[in-house]
Amino acid sequence: MAESEQRNPVKRGPTILVGLALLFSIASSVPAASSDSGQHRTQGVVPTPRIEPARGGTCPESPAFMRRNHMDLLKHQRDDTLRVGDRRGQYSLKECISCHASQATNSVAANSSNFCQSCHAYAAVRIDCFECHATQPQVKP
Repeated sequence: MAESEQRNPVKRGPTILVGLALLFSIASSVPAASSDSGQHRTQGVVPTPRIEPARGGTCPESPAFMRRNHMDLLKHQRDDTLRVGDRRGQYSLKECISCHASQATNSVAANSSNFCQSCHAYAAVRIDCFECHATQPQVKP
């Protein structure tokens, strides 16, 4: 085949047309963003977490601080507990559970409205704490 035949755009024309037709069909099947201000789309909307009030006492830090840093505080407390044997920290999971367990279920992760589960479901974060730890406060004798 001669070099001039390989560069001939007429021979590539059908391939380009098929590619453009495919691109157009894909683009037309994607739903456009709705600009209707009077109607709200409910499909795919994730409800904000419903956080039940704490049982009593106060958190050691502000809610904004705890939302952003609780995982680091719990990891640090975990390290102190495992390596040093100190279970008395103010950021212990036991203390969190004793205050934030639901009045209805007595748990922080029994259903989607409980304290830990509601926020973690909203943020799409898997909670692995309760694979080993209890979700309910210990009963005090």
